[in-house]
Amino acid sequence: MSDKVSNEQLRNTWEAAAPGWAKWEKTFSAHLDGVTELLLDMAEVRVGSRVLDVASGAGDQTLQAAKRAGPQGHVVASDISATMLSHVRKSAEREGLSNIETLESSADDYNLSLTKFDSAICRFGLMLFPSPAKAIQSIRGVLNPGARLGVVVVTTPQNNPSFSQPMNILLDHADKQPPAPGQPGLFVLGGDGVLENLLNECGLKDVQTRVMRAPIRVANVDDALSMMQQAFGAYRAVVSDLDEFEREKAWSAVRDCLSQYENENGYEAEIEVMIGCGRNP
Repeated sequence: MSDKVSNEQLRNTWEAAAPGWAKWEKTFSAHLDGVTELLLDMAEVRVGSRVLDVASGAGDQTLQAAKRAGPQGHVVASDISATMLSHVRKSAEREGLSNIETLESSADDYNLSLTKFDSAICRFGLMLFPSPAKAIQSIRGVLNPGARLGVVVVTTPQNNPSFSQPMNILLDHADKQPPAPGQPGLFVLGGDGVLENLLNECGLKDVQTRVMRAPIRVANVDDALSMMQQAFGAYRAVVSDLDEFEREKAWSAVRDCLSQYENENGYEAEIEVMIGCGRNP
């Protein structure tokens, strides 16, 4: 499958998920501030930085980067989905941030004539790209020498059961296999040494990785299911070609699975992530 075809599929997936992601992003990200702050630290985003936010989604981390960069800095939110970027612009206006602009582009095809960046970040995007290595090389092409790229990926299925169990249920109902090594997938970069090796192989220097855990909390299991159905493009894509009856059956099984994480305080699960960073030579 060509990158062009893959990127078109990716665009369609995230255009379809964009309204749901915009609706649920703040809820999903509510307890990820520490992860994002460490990402910004490792990418050396500071006052006055010019920052590229790759696969920005609706822009929660874009806003954090823009606040840190301050009026002297500048953040470009880049995404393959035009609808996602419209939400970034609305959020920036609502927050009174004038140092954010948007760029509709796939991560593996940045225009080398762009003004170069001091830092680049990518939160929960790299593992879903058709070619993470090609994306990193494209990002490197618009980084200044010495600039740092920081990424966040999900770790292993074993350490993220509230994410992996529903995915396995959907794959089973759709009669599909998990992604093979080298194919896009939620957990493909989360194993020991995988992300570190990728960053090194792509020519980045001083590569570091850190693992963190963070809670995912919503009011109840029905909200957790709605968030997954509406906002998580990778999950939606698995069952997108099923008929309505089979799709509902699959999501009903997912709800049964997610109910194990509901208690008297609501729905409470955890996510384990890996933050990786390297310096552009």
